[in-house]
Amino acid sequence: MRFVGFLDGRQVRVGVLTAADRVAPLAEVGEFYADLPRWSARARELAGGTAGGLTPAELTLAPAVPDAARVVCVGLNYRAHAAEGGFPIPETPAIFGRWTASLAVGGTPVPVPPDEAGLDWEVELAAVVGTSLRCADEETALAGVFGYATFNDLSARRAQRLTAQWTLGKNSDHSGPIGPVVTADEVGDPADGLRLVTRVNGEVVQDGDTRDMIFSVGRVLAHLSRTMTLRPGDVVVTGTPAGVGHARTPAWFLRPGDVVEVEIDRLGAVRNPIVAWPED
Repeated sequence: MRFVGFLDGRQVRVGVLTAADRVAPLAEVGEFYADLPRWSARARELAGGTAGGLTPAELTLAPAVPDAARVVCVGLNYRAHAAEGGFPIPETPAIFGRWTASLAVGGTPVPVPPDEAGLDWEVELAAVVGTSLRCADEETALAGVFGYATFNDLSARRAQRLTAQWTLGKNSDHSGPIGPVVTADEVGDPADGLRLVTRVNGEVVQDGDTRDMIFSVGRVLAHLSRTMTLRPGDVVVTGTPAGVGHARTPAWFLRPGDVVEVEIDRLGAVRNPIVAWPED
């Protein structure tokens, strides 16, 4: 099943995409993750429907992520990506955080901050937690994933490099576009291989595979769960393959007028225009 978020007044609600490519509403996003078994069962009843609901184009889409979620990201989690940056293979996942305020959906214009030469692209697999995980082993952690989504970890490299902490450069406005959440049963184990692709103005700039991950999804979640209890709705973004812009000679960044698209097997594509920072 495939779930999207959409605005209903000031609330974000979650709906399931039906066989007719319409959105059948389910619940407010916090309520949805508070009782995933109930709403998943209801979604299964509605997913095969061919009538009712609105098309995604008729809705104002929003990330299907609760405001209270932790968005935890992993850096340098692909062997080829670590190599292109001149980094050794890490022994422990490199963790940094995003705030949910930085998230966006496909189609949202992403502004370049005024002090940046541009933004860098990073196609990533996002895992959405479906059950509480505390001190979980890898198998339990992987089984606790509700679903996966395509994610673009757009990075403001100047700000990222100001200090050893990457947080500022990973939280510019609308810099975390995320796609619909596809349930784990339809995706399978990412360790078996999912192709990840980034295109800039139609040109392929990243073409990787999750089999190149250093730390598997289960291992990353298990590692996190030994320090923080992961809860339903939390998002773990699992790193990018080789091909980022800052590692090129000369460096290549996204500038106003560019269009960036990230795509992952079985999850679909997320496409966003890059725009100038608003003056007002």
